[in-house]
Amino acid sequence: MAATPQNPAAATPRRKVSRHRGEGQWAAGHHTPLNGNEQFKKDDDGLNVRTRIETIYSKRGFDSIDPNDLRGRMRWWGLYTQRKPGIDGGKTAILEPEELDDKYFMLRVRIDGGRLTTAQLRVIGEISQEFARGTADLTDRQNVQYHWIRIEDVPEIWNRLEAVGLSTTEACGDTPRTILGSPVAGIAEDEIIDGSPAVDEISRRFIGSKEFSNLPRKFKTAISGSPLLDVAHEINDVAFVGVEHPEHGPGFDLWVGGGLSTNPKIGVRLGAWVPLDEVPDVWAGVIGIFRDYGYRRLRTRARLKFLVADWGPEKFRQILEDEYLKRKLADGPAPAAPVERWRDHVGVHRQQDGRFYVGFAPRVGRVDGATLTKIAELAEAHGSGRVRTTVEQKMIVLDVEEGQVESLVEALEALDLTAKPSPFRRGTMACTGIEYCKLAIVETKQRGSALIDELERRIPEFDEPITININGCPNACARIQVADIGLKGQLVLNDRGEQVEGFQVHLGGALGLEAAFGRKVRGLKVTSEELPDYVERVLKRFQDEREDGERFAVWATRASEEALS
Repeated sequence: MAATPQNPAAATPRRKVSRHRGEGQWAAGHHTPLNGNEQFKKDDDGLNVRTRIETIYSKRGFDSIDPNDLRGRMRWWGLYTQRKPGIDGGKTAILEPEELDDKYFMLRVRIDGGRLTTAQLRVIGEISQEFARGTADLTDRQNVQYHWIRIEDVPEIWNRLEAVGLSTTEACGDTPRTILGSPVAGIAEDEIIDGSPAVDEISRRFIGSKEFSNLPRKFKTAISGSPLLDVAHEINDVAFVGVEHPEHGPGFDLWVGGGLSTNPKIGVRLGAWVPLDEVPDVWAGVIGIFRDYGYRRLRTRARLKFLVADWGPEKFRQILEDEYLKRKLADGPAPAAPVERWRDHVGVHRQQDGRFYVGFAPRVGRVDGATLTKIAELAEAHGSGRVRTTVEQKMIVLDVEEGQVESLVEALEALDLTAKPSPFRRGTMACTGIEYCKLAIVETKQRGSALIDELERRIPEFDEPITININGCPNACARIQVADIGLKGQLVLNDRGEQVEGFQVHLGGALGLEAAFGRKVRGLKVTSEELPDYVERVLKRFQDEREDGERFAVWATRASEEALS
């Protein structure tokens, strides 16, 4: 057929139309697994692997573990294989998983809301010393993370944790991960509302349940009634933020779709107010949307933030109300900006009951089992039976009588756990890094600790709040995009043309006041060796150029590239 003005399509050959597979959304009828992860989850629920660990793998050893369990389902119980020692960062992306795997595991202890008794903390410390070569890092998700765990020891570790009310259930995997909560919930004088009953109810009803044990990918929750906005709500899949409703009183503002990694997105408000007793049901509605409508075709798009970005907050709220809650939510106010720049509760603070809590700063979350045991002993010796972990890799001792505060602060200081840290000690975080992580390219923990020492020595007069977040790879476990100075590990060339460990620099990220992602200066990369010189230089320029009261993040946004290089 010839092309004519009436039939222009005849000039082009017909293309074969293929059926679009969709995004793997269950709600759209796409139940056929579209990648290996979806296949092994369909083959067997990740929660079922515990029985095999207890009855087979722990008795027959590492080599008996099925690969789909080893690098997949075992995460449902907090277990990841750790990096084999001696493999440099240049090989991270080119070796096969089995070449990177050591025959030991990282094991993550789930601590919802960061809440621990001293008895629980003592058991965590004892397990570290007996089974984990002393390792026990504090994470920025309020967990404790062990390394060097043998599969043979896992059932006994579970027994000891569960005997004191702890677990590793769904601490990893495509599951609802640890629920972040204000570490001073029900305690702080300035609290808007105590969210801990909602944390408890969600954990009781849904954690370890197969209702939500097969999600498109991980799902992160934050619940806090603190006016300090102390749980990084902006970068969680769902967050409940304490607000005072002008008619209904204290409750929570609902946020969805936050997350970092290689495609960072700030969460969005749905404009809905949720009373405390309805938080678990609303949470179940949001995670239900993720389970049913979440994208399962590509792992790179299998987070709630992509669905929220495509739908927008209005449609998301409509689906939540119409299909899952079967009722409308009340409109509500946004949270007020926090008046404090630090959100970590470090220092000495009065509680509602007149006693005090004492927050202190380990170095970049690096502690050990012996230290955790001593913290439990110190807390008890000073009248406390409760401690907390924070989302900033810090710890808090609660319920200290006024006359015991000074003694406790001094005793913690003797353990190098200061309640009066410098801005550098207080504001520096680091992920696990190449020491144990199979995804990492560079070392982080020791680098962060050394950087703290250098900055304290070089610019001791610096007294502004500053966050320096160090990550071993692009995945942003240490939240590099929302730090004043975010450092993304990669290999770089030094002055001699040699490939060495270094960092891409992000500057001016922030949470809480005006949440924003850091700025990348074109071509700005520093070697690990040059890092103290670079940070010192940029902080001194900030001191010289800042306007009265100006925060580093604001200055970094307006500063010239020359000033930031």
